[in-house]
Amino acid sequence: MQLLDGVKVSNDIKNEITAQVDLMKERGEKVPHLAAVLVGNDGASLTYVGSKVKACERVGFESSLIKFPDTTTEEELLQKIKELNENDDIDGYIVQLPLPKQIDSQKILLAISPSKDVDGFHPENFGKMAQEMQTFIPATPFGIMELLERYKVETQGKHVVVIGRSHIVGRPMSILMGRKGYPGNATVTLAHSHTQNIEELTKQADIIITALGVPNYLKADMVKDGVTVIDVGITRVPSDNEKGYKITGDVDFEMVSKKAAFITPVPGGVGPMTIAMLLKNTLLARQMRNEKNK
Repeated sequence: MQLLDGVKVSNDIKNEITAQVDLMKERGEKVPHLAAVLVGNDGASLTYVGSKVKACERVGFESSLIKFPDTTTEEELLQKIKELNENDDIDGYIVQLPLPKQIDSQKILLAISPSKDVDGFHPENFGKMAQEMQTFIPATPFGIMELLERYKVETQGKHVVVIGRSHIVGRPMSILMGRKGYPGNATVTLAHSHTQNIEELTKQADIIITALGVPNYLKADMVKDGVTVIDVGITRVPSDNEKGYKITGDVDFEMVSKKAAFITPVPGGVGPMTIAMLLKNTLLARQMRNEKNK
């Protein structure tokens, strides 16, 4: 069993980005600038945005954190997005989800300029991804593809079962695994809450990518020997430790890992990759702007 170590690979990627930023500085070029917009005081969002700012510092990016109270109106947020779209100093930005109930998330995502949408959620970027054109791939799926590639996991002709059809993970993963090239060229089944007999599918699968958010959902008797398992689930479950909880994935890691050829741990698998790929998208945004300005 080979552990797909997201901590190690994300650090490798950050080192590679740092080297590229150092070269940009030597050439007198502008370094990438990532902004994050946070509305309200959701604990998980605050932690996640804070780690993005720290990651920017580590690789030499400029970063901005724009905070709004949870009473902010949709109009106020749309005005800020217009300003960010028009600000040449900012290469990419993200609007941290979830947003307060008075704000239509879909309307906000549509207002973000596709050329600065480093989360890869805008329909234009999603469409380009589906057409296999250069674009920003959503950070979590992008991170999974990078793990598969760096650990040389064979995907061609394999049967991939993706559990969960969210626009953030499940649906983009199903598109990416079926694309031409590597990683890709797989036969993909997208399973969800209405799929019958999921166990029959997972027992056939060469690769399982699960993004359900149901702790220990995938059991050892649901997989075959030699399977590759990518666990995107992150759930807090009660524990006797100091924090009072522990982070658990969708996979019964202890038992499934005994049958798997490759498997991601939780925490330390897909999670660290997400921020690394957000940085990679921001670097791509800067490079695309440089090309455009030539």
